[in-house]
Amino acid sequence: MTTHTRALRNIVEAGRTIWSAGAYDALSARLVDEAGFDAVFTTGFGISASHLGLPDVELYTMTENLGVVRHMVNSVKRPVIADGDTGYGNVINVIRTVREFEHAGVAGIVFEDQLIPKRCPAAASKVEVLPAEEAARKIRAACDTRRDRDFLVIARTDADSVEEAIERACLYAEAGADLIQPISKTMKSIDDLRRLQAACGKRLSLQILGWLERDLSPADIESVAGLAVFPLVPLMTITSAIRANLAKLATDRHARNLPLPQTSMDQFKKLIGFDDIERIQREYGMDR
Repeated sequence: MTTHTRALRNIVEAGRTIWSAGAYDALSARLVDEAGFDAVFTTGFGISASHLGLPDVELYTMTENLGVVRHMVNSVKRPVIADGDTGYGNVINVIRTVREFEHAGVAGIVFEDQLIPKRCPAAASKVEVLPAEEAARKIRAACDTRRDRDFLVIARTDADSVEEAIERACLYAEAGADLIQPISKTMKSIDDLRRLQAACGKRLSLQILGWLERDLSPADIESVAGLAVFPLVPLMTITSAIRANLAKLATDRHARNLPLPQTSMDQFKKLIGFDDIERIQREYGMDR
């Protein structure tokens, strides 16, 4: 048992909600941590965009994802929940993925039931899912493999109908999943989410996108969700800000009239940990 995994499981078991936002590298993870969320969530959509400059269609490998996530874990004080995509293969691949990510220090992982290679449902017109029993076996393998029983296994279903999502949620809950994650395209209302939650007997993991962000209050979300994540706000915020400032910079050739403010060097040095480095240098007589 670790402090991080126990802390998150305590929140879920108490019927409360872990609030988080999506990080795509170590710097964005630090910013999520600094903001005061309960946990840092790693977004595969953002990792693919920031590290490959490519869409989220599982082009990066498990080890590439793991490398990014390990840097996040090492950069923050709060628990990290990882996007494990499809598990990168069958049951055997899922087993290795759980072992590697748990060893890297994450406190939980999400697996989805899409066929490989996956497609991002936020962008693709249609996605395909594995046979339900095969997907359930992958979840059971993930639960059986974890060494720390407090490590959260979150089962996501990309089924495109509410009824199928409910059927799959029940199978994944029976396989041992701690939380069930539907996709916003399938669920159309808070009533659908409540039906799903009641049917499977597990609290939900919600990616706050689309109508969930537009229509639901924090109280609505907390009534059904053990985990609530704003997965793309950091990525889309930084993209908008950099795009605006770079366009102005390219035109003006100076940075005196940028549309958005820059973080000061002192603020950035504090965020990134220069104070700690300087303290260590003083402690060991390295300052000069």
